[in-house]
Formats: sequence, C-alpha cells, structure tokens
Amino acid sequence: MSINAKRLTAVVVGLGLAGTLAACGSSDGGQGSGDSKTVTLVSHDSWAVSKDVIAAFEKQSGYKVDVLKDGDAGQAVNKAILTKGNPQGDVFFGVDNTLLSRALDNGLFQPYEPKGSDTIKAEYRVDQDKHRVTPIDTGDICVNYDKKYFADHDLEPPKSFDDLVEPQYKNLLVTENASSSSPGLGFLLGTAAKYGDDGWETYWKKLKANGVKVVDGWEQAYNEEFSGSAGGKKAKGDRPLVVSYASSPPAEVVFADPRPSTAPTGVAEGTCFRQVEYAGLLANAENSKGGKALLDFLISKKFQEDMPLNMFVYPVTEGAQVPPEFVKYGPQAKDPQTVDPAKIADHRDQWVKSWTSLVLK
Repeated sequence: MSINAKRLTAVVVGLGLAGTLAACGSSDGGQGSGDSKTVTLVSHDSWAVSKDVIAAFEKQSGYKVDVLKDGDAGQAVNKAILTKGNPQGDVFFGVDNTLLSRALDNGLFQPYEPKGSDTIKAEYRVDQDKHRVTPIDTGDICVNYDKKYFADHDLEPPKSFDDLVEPQYKNLLVTENASSSSPGLGFLLGTAAKYGDDGWETYWKKLKANGVKVVDGWEQAYNEEFSGSAGGKKAKGDRPLVVSYASSPPAEVVFADPRPSTAPTGVAEGTCFRQVEYAGLLANAENSKGGKALLDFLISKKFQEDMPLNMFVYPVTEGAQVPPEFVKYGPQAKDPQTVDPAKIADHRDQWVKSWTSLVLK
C-alpha cells in the first residue's frame, strides 16, 4: 500500500509542511484600489484546491489567484503581523482559533462580511460585530491509533485522555511541541479544557512519566514516528499512538493504492479538540476588491465541498456535503473539547510556557 505523502500532508489543519505552491504575485493597482487582475492569497502550507474549482473562480471573477504559502500556521500568522503595513497579499487563510486573538489584537484584518455568510453554521461564527474574519473550515485534533499494533498485542486502544496515562500505554504516544505546532497546541488546549486550570499540569506530569515522546511537528510525528501511517511504516516508526486529526484515517484510505476496505488507523474520540480556521481581508490589502471576491468564493458551496478531499477538513456552511470517505472513516467527534477564544487569548502564552518547562525540561 502506498500513499502520496505530499498530498497526505494536507491532513494538517493549520500545520502545513509541503513546499510553496506558487510565488506571491505582485499587483498592478494602488493600495486598496482593486484595479489589479491578480489577487494574492497568503496561507500556511496546507492550502490545496482542485484545479478546476480555482479555474472556475478565475473565469467567473476575472481575477487570477496567486498563492503564497508561508510555513506552518504560527509562522505564517507571525510573518503576516510583521508585514501588515505592506502585506504580502490580499487575503490571509489559515489562522485558527488557537491563534485568532493574536491576529485580531495586532490589527491584521480589515472588516468584510462575505456574500453568503448567512450560510455559515452558528457554532463557528466569531467577531460578528466587526466581521474581520470568516470561518472557512473545521477539524478535530485527536489521538490516532495503529489498529494492527493493538490487535497484534491483544490490547484495547485508548478511548480518552484518562486512558493515555495508564501503564498499558507507556511509551506508546508521540505528540508535537505545543510551542511550535498547531496540533501540539491543540492537544495541550484539549487537556486544559478537560482538566481545568488546576489539573492540566498534573495530567501532563503523569503523561510524561508514562513515556510521551515530543517532536517538533506533525510531519515528524505522523510520517516518521507513528507506526500506523504509510510514511511511518516506511520509516519504521515504533509509536502506535500519535496526535493528529480525526480526518487522518480517511486520508490513509484515499491515498492508498489499492484502497483498503477499512482504515488502518482509528481515532480515540475522547481526546479530541475542535479547531476552526478563518480567513480575512488583510489590512492595507493592495487589491481589496479581488480579496473580497476571493472571500466570497471561500464560503461558496463549490469550494466548501471541494475542501474535504484536498485539505482534509470539514466545511462550515449549511448544505455543503462531505464525501463518503469522511462519513465512513473520519466522522467529526461527537463531544470534542473546546476553549473560548477569549480564554485562549488570556492563557495561551502562559499555558505554553508552563507546558515547556514541565514537559521539555
């Protein structure tokens, strides 16, 4: 069984690790004029869209889309903030709920309410008084497990955060660095939501004592350390538990040749944290008119239904259908952990600092 590893990296919501898709195009019009026929999207590395879908937008709108991929989500957001006075593009895609306050507090976006915003599901809407960002997709950060490993060892896979600290799962889990990785941070936030301000550090002490391994990012964790992925098998990974996404199992099926009848990996549903990604019109965008048209497109049914098998995320609009592979192999968690964006804003830096001191030192 082989998987297109480059495409599989699109599983990462907010933590892209592929190469640049396209160079950033320069616009011809003046700042905010909207005269340019090129609109530039700045994104983390996991941006992906079907050629025919983006071509349909370009034909309908008259704008050519250039994409600048700028590293993982944290790196891309930080760079966008540093360059906000002279932005690299017109629209930024990929700031998630773990980083949203940083972007808004630094004035990264200007207000715009895209056409069709009324179709966005209520649970994903934020910033409704100013409309600086628009929800585009959602996904669940969860522990994945290698089905074969647990079958071979006659061991039930873990189902919850509590299970992960039990002796039978010692030295089995690999996770990402919460200070540098979006899924790593999401997993930390999930434990903070589950155990509260007074309990999450105690939980991580137990997890560390139980042999959790921390690596820099998702690519290393999933495609090198995890024994259940196609990449991990090739790399002889020896960790049968990994922090990844609920959409990772359908990705393993979709990119396998031949396709298996069942996914080789599963999801521990009691370990999931709900992530939402947003896009916004950059402050000082050179082509604001084109940027607005692109934001309209990102919440259109055509794009929303194209996302799942390209970026392995769920749509956020009413009526957008998901492919059968998602329904069968990667359903959304029924009761994921969530943290209010305002609380994330207030506590994120201290949580990460405490986690780093506790787990990495």
